[in-house]
Amino acid sequence: MMQQVVIPTVCPLEKKLLILDVDVGVDDAQAIMMALAAPNVEVLGITCTHGNTSIENVCRNVLRVLKLCDKMEIPVYRGSATSLLGVAHYDAAYHGQDGMGDVPDPDAPGLEHIKSEHAVNAMIRMANEHPGQVSLVAVGPLTNVALAAKMDPTFPTKLKSLYIMGGNMEARGNVRVCGEFNFVTDPEAAAIVLSHFTCPTHIATLEYSLRHRLPWEFYQKWVNQDTEKARFMKKISAHTAKFTQGDQGSKELIFGAGFVSCDSYAMAAAIDDSVVTERADYGVSVEMSGSLTRGMMVVDTLDILKLKQKAVVFLECDMEKFKQLLTDALK
Repeated sequence: MMQQVVIPTVCPLEKKLLILDVDVGVDDAQAIMMALAAPNVEVLGITCTHGNTSIENVCRNVLRVLKLCDKMEIPVYRGSATSLLGVAHYDAAYHGQDGMGDVPDPDAPGLEHIKSEHAVNAMIRMANEHPGQVSLVAVGPLTNVALAAKMDPTFPTKLKSLYIMGGNMEARGNVRVCGEFNFVTDPEAAAIVLSHFTCPTHIATLEYSLRHRLPWEFYQKWVNQDTEKARFMKKISAHTAKFTQGDQGSKELIFGAGFVSCDSYAMAAAIDDSVVTERADYGVSVEMSGSLTRGMMVVDTLDILKLKQKAVVFLECDMEKFKQLLTDALK
């Protein structure tokens, strides 16, 4: 009798489940496209927050990116329009008035594609549907994330991990003397998130991004790939590139000589942990009342504050892996 041979089924690698909280923003668009291009990632939803531009523009910008990448099935949710204290702060100089370089697309999807569920409720629901499996990548002001923690105190415990682009390590600012934009835009939200989240929390700070800037030669090669995505990126990032390269002076101090996609550093780590080659565990907090330092991230390198929860602060990046993720995003 012929013996039956059973061939074992080979299971595909389990995908990383991500929620993206964004304030699109040219670098947010770059980070989203990086996640959408990664074969090991499933984006469950994209939540929108105020920040680089108005909440309506942020929603429109996310939809433009999803249409370009043929991913309109990913749900998009409208979130907070202001900080927890009701402040709206936009800096059109860097990203343009609309957040995407002021090059509108008349055929862009309309806001009717935005889901009716509020972004904060959607975050909580998705975490409940996949407890311990979802990583949240927050690359804008942390208003939505803080509200989720307050509405559902179990929310931080149900996430697999939290990745943040924001804050600073060396009291270096980009919109205030000592403050990074995302934290300065809603210091109360940043303080709540850093004190409430018990899941592994990873932070790509302003200084980490600036230390790992890319040569402009790479940028030119990157946006001149012969693809629709590259042509889109060249168009929307032209304003930012001109801003950071022209009229140096104070801009040279902030950006240095090179291309920086701040939000992409946090996204890259969420996609591939090995992109970060050196990191440190520190207690972190936010200065709330200083006249010059409100919104500054306080890194307790000496453990004086004895904070129980430590954050993973990124220090060094594998630039070849990072460049490959950026390149793949525009293929």
